[in-house]
Amino acid sequence: MSENLSPSRNRAFFIAGLGVALLIAVFLSPFASSDPDGLDRVAQDLKFDHKAAEDAPARKLPFAQVFDEYALKGVPEAVATPLAGLAGTLATFGLAWGIGKLVVRGSGSSSTDDQASLDSEPSDQPLD
Repeated sequence: MSENLSPSRNRAFFIAGLGVALLIAVFLSPFASSDPDGLDRVAQDLKFDHKAAEDAPARKLPFAQVFDEYALKGVPEAVATPLAGLAGTLATFGLAWGIGKLVVRGSGSSSTDDQASLDSEPSDQPLD
C-alpha cells in the first residue's frame, strides 16, 4: 500500500514545488533589484567592465533573440520580466524533469537485473 502512495506523494510534491516556483517567478521577479549583479559590480569596481566584448558569444545563441537580459523581447515592459521568469522556470523544470527521467530509467533496468539475479540464485532448501 505504501508503494502506491509514494508516486502520488512525489507527484504532489513536484506540482507544489513547480507552482511555488512559478508564483515567485511571475509575481516577485518585477521587484528584483535594478542594481548590477555581482559579476557586473565586480567588473565596475575593478574597472574592467569596458573590456566586455561587444559581440559576445552568448548573444549568438538562439534564445538571445528572445530574451534581453532578464526580460522577454517584443512584449510590453510591464510583463516582460514576469514572462521571462515564467519561461525560464518552465525551461529549467523541464530540463530537470527530463534529466531525472533519464536517470531513473537507467537505474530502473539495474533493479530489474538485481531482481532477476535474486530469482535465479539457488535456495537453501535441500534438493531431493
